[in-house]
Amino acid sequence: MSEGKKMTSSRRHHLKSLILQIAANWLEQEANETAAAKDTYMQEKCPAPDLSGDQAALMEICRKLHQALDKIDEERYDAEAKVAKSTKEIEDLKLKVVELAGVKKPALKKVRMSADAMLQALLGGKHKVNMDLRANLKQVKKEVKEEATEAVGDWRKNIEDKADRKKMFETS
Repeated sequence: MSEGKKMTSSRRHHLKSLILQIAANWLEQEANETAAAKDTYMQEKCPAPDLSGDQAALMEICRKLHQALDKIDEERYDAEAKVAKSTKEIEDLKLKVVELAGVKKPALKKVRMSADAMLQALLGGKHKVNMDLRANLKQVKKEVKEEATEAVGDWRKNIEDKADRKKMFETS
């Protein structure tokens, strides 16, 4: 087996066309078989009525056809009801599978409670640790830099300067 050899494009095209021809033949055979099966079923279940007779015979044939239609309609309704029931059961089972696959987490509610109160609720009387974290922090003085305020300046002056520049361009 040589792994280095590749199939040529003409060979690949030829094989592809052969496969498509075989598939088309199979589809045609399947269509012919279903048509033949349909014809045989219709001949068995629905024989051609004998319309050679007087009016009473024709009325009797119409009654029989009407009864057959009613019976078929009842069967169709029963089949539809059965299918609807089955689809509902399938949906219910899908929901059960989803529920069993992963336990749904309930929506969490916001609770305003301090860390001390939480530990007190969880541990009860055993809670002796103080969770006041700010008490242990070091105090730091903030130094205000005046340079930053000077750099910003007055915004109204900037607007007036830009208005003067705009007038220069508009007049020309």
